Amino acid sequence: MALWSLLGPRGVDVLVWESFGAGWAADVSRQLGLSDLRVFEAAYGELPDLSQVDFSRDVVFTWNGTTSGVCVPDGNWIPSKREGLTICDATSAVFAMDVTWEKLDVATYSWQKVMGGEGQHGMLILSPRAVHRLSTYTPPWPLPKIFRLTSNGALIEGLFSGATINTPSMLVAEDALDGLAWAESIGGLPTLMARSQNNLEAITSWVEKTDWVDFLVADPNIRSRTSVCLKINDSHLAAIKKDPAEIIDSMVRSLETECVAFDIGAYREAPPGLRLWAGATVERSDLESLFPWLDWSFETVRRVLSGKE
Repeated sequence: MALWSLLGPRGVDVLVWESFGAGWAADVSRQLGLSDLRVFEAAYGELPDLSQVDFSRDVVFTWNGTTSGVCVPDGNWIPSKREGLTICDATSAVFAMDVTWEKLDVATYSWQKVMGGEGQHGMLILSPRAVHRLSTYTPPWPLPKIFRLTSNGALIEGLFSGATINTPSMLVAEDALDGLAWAESIGGLPTLMARSQNNLEAITSWVEKTDWVDFLVADPNIRSRTSVCLKINDSHLAAIKKDPAEIIDSMVRSLETECVAFDIGAYREAPPGLRLWAGATVERSDLESLFPWLDWSFETVRRVLSGKE
């Protein structure tokens, strides 16, 4: 919605280090057909060189790469005075990371991530600069009704005060409010961020003493504290001599069979590995209960694939 409504009057820089960023880049290039487009891309587990970004242009990026486990270290790389807009997908960062809101002109996030609410519902936050762009610029392409943020050159205020195109479940909204009430009762945003950080520390402690597993993200400064991506240690892969995807698939199936963990395989477009959710609604004790099962699963699969069972 934001990309279709706001992009066009300036050149665009898109930062890509996971699948959703790649999707935004494809939309800007193929759907909007913008010719003045630069894409800065990095492999899974890494960040592109942020110093290359030109903030006289519009900049599109994800704060936290849910499918890669990579997040920006902070907002210091974004200047306070900039000519272009910063458009950020902060889906799995809001409520878990210290998002520098004054550096963002457009931010989106979804209820189902850190706060554990219902899926398929997103929030859109606009700065005054973004609102000004909307009220002074009309895209040259047709906009589907569901993407329209303005009417007759003015912001549709109702979109930000409860108006809906269709009729969503009010239970969904109540669930989100209940989550916010819970967060407030335990200490608010500082506690939510601390819980996620504490969960990452638990995973880090286990990884450091476990020889078969490594973080996909080598640099701890850009390592997500919510969507934590892991890989099998290279030396173990060499010893097993099997496709890592086969190993991971077998581990995931074994854990699901035991009703221990579900859907913890890496994202389908990411390198084969495990992905643990460590957001604020997760208890550290539950992660610590999972680690012995992960060890058991790997050892069981290793023995089977090595022909020792």
